[in-house]
Amino acid sequence: MYEEAVSAAVPGAVLWRATAGGGSVVLPDGCMDLLWADGRLLVAGPDTGPHPAGEVPGGAFAGIRLAPGTAPALIGVPAHALRDRRVELADLWPARAVRRASGLVEGYGDAREGLEALARARAADAGAPDPLAAEVVARLGAGEAVTAIARAVGLGERQLHRRSLDAFGYGPRTLGRILRLRRALALARAGLPYAEVACVAGYADQAHLSREVRALAGTTLRAYAAGADGADGAKSETPQPSGSRTTA
Repeated sequence: MYEEAVSAAVPGAVLWRATAGGGSVVLPDGCMDLLWADGRLLVAGPDTGPHPAGEVPGGAFAGIRLAPGTAPALIGVPAHALRDRRVELADLWPARAVRRASGLVEGYGDAREGLEALARARAADAGAPDPLAAEVVARLGAGEAVTAIARAVGLGERQLHRRSLDAFGYGPRTLGRILRLRRALALARAGLPYAEVACVAGYADQAHLSREVRALAGTTLRAYAAGADGADGAKSETPQPSGSRTTA
């Protein structure tokens, strides 16, 4: 079972809950999650490829999926330090802070609401995320080249890459590939012909699309669209319709 809802309190965030189930796979989405797994707080870092089911043990999960570039300020750790990792919050924060955070989440009947309250409280203390992040995401989503984005934001490409590593966990080119993949997968799942998916999502051709799906998602577009391999799970490793973990 998996369900999600847009957060009304944390801009760009999605609240979700799930029960454990085998066969699902997490695909990269540029996001980071705060997880509540059987009474434990964890952080799921940004992914660069598919992650198999069972990385986070437990039977019931709740999470808040934070929009690309927004999590590092809340968590206090640069995104690249958590890339492809699932980490206990106790390994990142002082024990006292983790106890307070756990108590806050536990105080809500629905752990999703507790995670939302925790993210909101951390945002008030930590301040705004890197203001560059939202613009980079928007420009990549519009299909702009990294060279043009660097010029538009007034940075050299190396500076943009360093800022992106902290904000997203990887450079802008990798983030652009991931965001483009998400668009393509949504179009394929909606039933659009694959050649049209490639064109609309900004790939050179259908073969280019197929290579990228294999490289980033570890599957074929046909298998993904059919849901035959259980791909695209929530970060607790449970199937996630919309597409958006043992610990390190």
